[in-house]
Order: sequence, then C-alpha cells, then structure tokens
Amino acid sequence: MENNKKGIINRIKWMYKLSKHGLFMQGLRNNLAKIGIDIMPYYYFISTKDTAVPQKIKGEKINSTVTVFDESDLKLIKASISGLDQKDFLEDLKNGDICMGIKHNNEIVAYSMIKNKPFYFRKRYFHLTEKDIYIHSLYTFDKYRGKNISPYMKYERYGLFEKQGVIYHHAITEYFNKSALRIQYKLKAKTVALYLSVILFKKWTFNYTLKKY
Repeated sequence: MENNKKGIINRIKWMYKLSKHGLFMQGLRNNLAKIGIDIMPYYYFISTKDTAVPQKIKGEKINSTVTVFDESDLKLIKASISGLDQKDFLEDLKNGDICMGIKHNNEIVAYSMIKNKPFYFRKRYFHLTEKDIYIHSLYTFDKYRGKNISPYMKYERYGLFEKQGVIYHHAITEYFNKSALRIQYKLKAKTVALYLSVILFKKWTFNYTLKKY
C-alpha cells in the first residue's frame, strides 16, 4: 500500500514537472500527431541586433566561436540525434540553407539551420528579402545544455549576418515549447503573430491566424 502511494505521488510530481515546462502538452500533441491528428499552435518572431540583449556562455570555458558547418558536419549531426530521419539537412544545404554552430575540441556543441529565401512552413508561405533570414532546427547537445549556448549563438549571428546586410532574423516557435520561447524573450524578439496549423492524416492541411501583435 505504502509503495503504491509513493508511486502515485511520484507520478503526480512527474506530470507536474512536465506541465510546468510545457512538455506535457507538447508530448500530448506529438502523440496525437502519431495517429494522424497533428495540431500545432506556434508563434512567429522577428528580432534585430538593435533591440536584442547580449548573451554570454555560462560555466566552464568552451570555444565560443560560431562557424559555418559543412556537409560532413551535417552527416555527423544526423547520425548523432535520433528522430532526425524526416529532416533532410543535406537537401536544405543544396537549396541554399546555411548550417552554423559551435565546436569544442572537435565536438559539436550546438547548431542551427538558416534560410535566406522565402519558404513554406506547414504549407503557410513566409516571405524573406535580402535583409531577412529565418533560423530553424536549433539544437544544443545534452552535454552542453544549461550553459545559455542557444541564446548566445543566436545573438552572435546578428553580427555575422550584419556584414551581409541582414537586419531581420525570423523564427518560429511552438506554443508549448517553453524553453524555446524563453530564448526568444531573452533576446527581446518581437512577437508578430500566433498561428494554428492542423494536418489531418497527412492529407489535409488547415492554417489559421489566431492573433496578430
């Protein structure tokens, strides 16, 4: 009986933790998607260097240089992370995307993909000009999490692309992904809109604008 009570209490704590960090609803969304009901509310952000807050890497010293990754790096990334089968980063690279990230002692710390052309996200069209880039697929490896690396890398890109005339950095973040949202808020990104995408059984796609800011 006592073990059952402890088990129930531990499960409640676990569910509370998931809910607190936005993972419960995100997990529920992912499970519904597996059976063909893919419902995704998401924010659209735009940020600029002028309004962003500078970021620093926390804790132990690691290489903080943000560099452009090549095809061999992308192959290593895909082999190292489960669940990337549906993403064709090499095809993105051929279509003009740029992969940028940080390495420490030849080990990949974090990376992200960058588009500089108009694109579709879940069949919604987003226009980009020469002054715009779209940042997606941002990922920090487990060993280096909790060191403020993602916000730091995002901020460093402002300076790198500024030389090319890029001013506006676009990003899409799922409504339930609280950790990703915190990065946007840290950088003082402007919330442009809240959208809702619904894909049913991989056949029908519906897009709605819930709110414009």
